[in-house]
Amino acid sequence: MAHVVPGDGHPGPAAAPGLAAAPYPAGWEADVVLTDGSTTRLRPIRPDDAAALQAFHVAQSERSTYLRFFASLERLPDRDLERLVTVDHLTRVALVAVSGSPGTDAHERIIGVARYDLVEPETAEVAFNISDAHQGKGLASVLLEHLAAAARERGVRRFVAEVLPQNGRMLAVFKEAGYEVRQRTEDGVVQVRFDIDPTDRSLAVAADREHRAEARSMRALLTARSVVVVGPGPDPGPDGALAARQAARVVEGLVPEARTGRVTVHAVGVGDAGLDANGVSHHARIDDVPGPVELAVVALPAALVLDAARRLGDLGVRGLVLVSGGFAESGPEGLARQRLLVGIAHGAGMRVVGPSSFGLLATHDGTTLDASLAARPPRPGRVGLFCQSAPLAVTLLAAVERRGLGLAQLVSAGHRADVSGNDLMQFWGEDEDTDVVALYLESIGNPRKFSRVARRLSAHKPLVVLTAGRSGHVVPPGHAVRPTRAPRRTLEEVLRQSGAIRVENVHQMLDVVQLLAHQALPAGRRTAVIASSAGGAALVAEAAAAAGLVVTGCVELLSEDADAAQVRAAVERVYTEPDVDVVVVVRIPTLGGQDPVLRSEVARAAARTGRTTVACVDDLHGVTAELTAADDDGRDRTVPAYAAPEDAALALGHAARYAAWRAGGRGVPVHPDGVDTRAAGRLVAGLLSASGATDGAPLTLDPAQTAELLAAAGIHLWPSVRVHDADEAVGAADRLGWPVAVKTTVPALRHRADLGGVRLDVADETELRADVEGILALAGEHDPGPGVPPLEVQAMAPHGVACVVRSSEDPLFGPVISLGLAGDASDLLGDVAYGVPPLTDVDVAELVRTPRAAPRLFGYRGLPALDVAALEDLVARVSVLADALPDVRSLELNPVVVSPHGLAVLGAYASVAPADRADAARRLARP
Repeated sequence: MAHVVPGDGHPGPAAAPGLAAAPYPAGWEADVVLTDGSTTRLRPIRPDDAAALQAFHVAQSERSTYLRFFASLERLPDRDLERLVTVDHLTRVALVAVSGSPGTDAHERIIGVARYDLVEPETAEVAFNISDAHQGKGLASVLLEHLAAAARERGVRRFVAEVLPQNGRMLAVFKEAGYEVRQRTEDGVVQVRFDIDPTDRSLAVAADREHRAEARSMRALLTARSVVVVGPGPDPGPDGALAARQAARVVEGLVPEARTGRVTVHAVGVGDAGLDANGVSHHARIDDVPGPVELAVVALPAALVLDAARRLGDLGVRGLVLVSGGFAESGPEGLARQRLLVGIAHGAGMRVVGPSSFGLLATHDGTTLDASLAARPPRPGRVGLFCQSAPLAVTLLAAVERRGLGLAQLVSAGHRADVSGNDLMQFWGEDEDTDVVALYLESIGNPRKFSRVARRLSAHKPLVVLTAGRSGHVVPPGHAVRPTRAPRRTLEEVLRQSGAIRVENVHQMLDVVQLLAHQALPAGRRTAVIASSAGGAALVAEAAAAAGLVVTGCVELLSEDADAAQVRAAVERVYTEPDVDVVVVVRIPTLGGQDPVLRSEVARAAARTGRTTVACVDDLHGVTAELTAADDDGRDRTVPAYAAPEDAALALGHAARYAAWRAGGRGVPVHPDGVDTRAAGRLVAGLLSASGATDGAPLTLDPAQTAELLAAAGIHLWPSVRVHDADEAVGAADRLGWPVAVKTTVPALRHRADLGGVRLDVADETELRADVEGILALAGEHDPGPGVPPLEVQAMAPHGVACVVRSSEDPLFGPVISLGLAGDASDLLGDVAYGVPPLTDVDVAELVRTPRAAPRLFGYRGLPALDVAALEDLVARVSVLADALPDVRSLELNPVVVSPHGLAVLGAYASVAPADRADAARRLARP
């Protein structure tokens, strides 16, 4: 176990004669962020790691070696060393954490090892060894997470280990991982045993570790106080002309803080070497820069970037901002260069922002870090803004300036080879300088992680999201995004589940941001209006209703000639009205001119009462001093001004819906009783193995296999019998019990009772024979499929409303669940609700209630209410099954008849196919 060197009398199952090794599992490779914000690479061990493993062992302290092997061992014997690096990736697995730059003559350095050896079916003993210099950074926890994922893929269900009592750190890793750990002490050694199936707690622990690590890595970038800017030098040539201008612009933006000494700035290949001017030290080479330096901004031709990255790693740089392009967007060669760049950066502990980034801006403790291409930085504020391409950043900054908004941070990820919006959301989730977050996304590479991180952020800070290419079918060059077959609405559902405020354009995004940044969240939807005309008030009322607000009848009309006393009285009446949550002020005199009394009175009343207020007055737009007043705590509160009442009402509607989402409980992950995902997984694996499916082509399950799969999820499929003719149909009805339903198996007519493909409540033999004759005549020349009998007989279920529940495995989103009422109308009108697991009980309840036809489930037009709880339970079971088993390519339950007491699944269709294991870690997300 933890003290055993494999090969010393403990060969394990891997030594069995004839056992073949699995191919190298490239899908287990991963780049991870440690709790100190640095990065490292994880991968399976290889035979050519022998020298690196020996160097790792020799460098360890005597204590670390003893805790690992229970003995002093200065060097690993050659026989044991060979065995340690030679594994079969099946019954013997080892992962190593490495640092150093791939693609160089120097071998990567091993900084951590985790391994398991199978000792009995579904049980493996594990051992960990972490470099002394990297202990306390969460590396052992990360290795345990990844080793457990690899083990589950190989059918291992539990880990065992032997640990010395004084090895408190390793014991803590096991205990704090979130598994149910059992331990006992025997002969002075702690025996540890735990199942490795994910639990809510283990997933929460992993997500929390990831959150803290990624947040810290972003904080290192955004609070850097030493920067090196790398340009192409005095003679850049045609290929480097743009890079030279970019580098010069970045240095110019850093000069104000460099002059004060609050930011130390070095420039390489920008200006004259040896010159110190405006607080900037100029150098001829990166090697001449005195380290350590926290942040690097690189503007170089693509061919020169890799060497620069290696040298910057030696300076101790924690973040590399790449403003130049020429990587994945330029084709296969550029993509290979980009992947190598990320490998070099992560091996050196760096995060990469870019390529083709506009840079980053951040204000913290009175210091503005302007490592960007901006002509001038925005005013400081409390809004965090993320975008991708540099041109979009230019547009956003111009719009922000016009509105008078202030930013705490702006980050442009470019083609996001590494740093993405998910990383920034992790940071903003705990940043005390940020109140509102806005994301302008051209693409989302990992919607499942986005949903999990966004939900965590939205729980206490507003998140406004604008997405381009919402369907995922059009992806900007250079963006690493999987293809998708999911409907366009799937991403909208991901955003809704996560509490994000989805907007349609930049104008709406900033409308909402300026409201949330300067006003309290609405306490409700009850709306009062102050207007300069009845027509204006009517316009506001219509806009408010369209935005989901409710105009209470508290409407104050102020004529153009209203004096100051009338204005004050009207404002006082509105803000003392108890049944008002939000106030909309629209006053635009026909003769022009300002109305300072109204502005000041509204600003003071809004600040005093905390009621959410928006205004449309004269020529004001954005955040202005004319609509600002101090609240009771002395803080300035600004009423945002809008160009049109519709814009103001739309922003208020978004804010009110978000406030309601945040105030409501988001539920707990669904875990229906009787769902055995292990049994389902074994069934699917067996079917795929027996079929020999290896090319990803789906295998359609027959009815018996489908019923067995559903039974593992606790779903009962209503029994049916497929028959060829009337005689067989009568025999089936006798066995199943009368009355019965008879239907064609021809796909085009299968669920079409309106066309005669389904006959219900067949009570006797005579009726059945007549119905069989009619259905066969209707089907005519249609072929139900190879070897499929043309008819199906089924016992009658209780009457109710027919629904369709589906799941499909999408390359981008993972499992997508959908629910609609059965029938052409639902399909043609798109009246289908979507959800992306994992789901909470609240998500499931909302999913069931989202279709516009859902009122039919709740006692529509005097009919009895149906068993919605049974339908919710079914949706939960399908979601858990789909989430746990990516090999289930598609599943359709159709029809599902929901009655007043229970439901009946009358038809089911399933297909399975080998899933892409390289992205299995995405499936471990939980709300």
